[in-house]
Amino acid sequence: MTDAAVPRVQSGPMPRAHLADSLTHVELTHVEKRIENWIRFGREAHEQVLDRRRRVFSYRPGSIFAFVRWASNDFGTIISRIDIVRAVAPGEAYQTLPFVRPGGEILLKIEGWPKVERVLRHIDAVEALGIDAWDVAPDHWRHVGNRIGAGHQPRAYSTERHQAWLKRREIEL
Repeated sequence: MTDAAVPRVQSGPMPRAHLADSLTHVELTHVEKRIENWIRFGREAHEQVLDRRRRVFSYRPGSIFAFVRWASNDFGTIISRIDIVRAVAPGEAYQTLPFVRPGGEILLKIEGWPKVERVLRHIDAVEALGIDAWDVAPDHWRHVGNRIGAGHQPRAYSTERHQAWLKRREIEL
């Protein structure tokens, strides 16, 4: 395949983070069997369709979302990754991440399809409890990332732990 035939994702149309723009923007791309970027969970504030293969989801500061990236070439998968990210407020420190502008606080970063699948199953288990994954305690996502990254089983999230997190969050506000 020549370079001319390889689909290119340009960042031109993606909204730029202006001083007055407090949103975090995530560019999603879908090129069948080549590039698949998607949001597994999150409550977006805005969606912008760029073309039939690309769109941008925007998140308010403090929002938590899971961003999954998968790409392949003629020889197979070249990246499988999931990041669980907290959108940051203007002026707040952040980490950069491809396709995320300006960036965010990365709570979980896992690479390799077997480990990504474990995270996806963990998300399914949380949602099976009737809890929205975007509302889970950020510390829990850090725990899941650290445990899976080390090859261990993370502790299950429980309704009791979630209630404790909601009470702690009320006090912090």
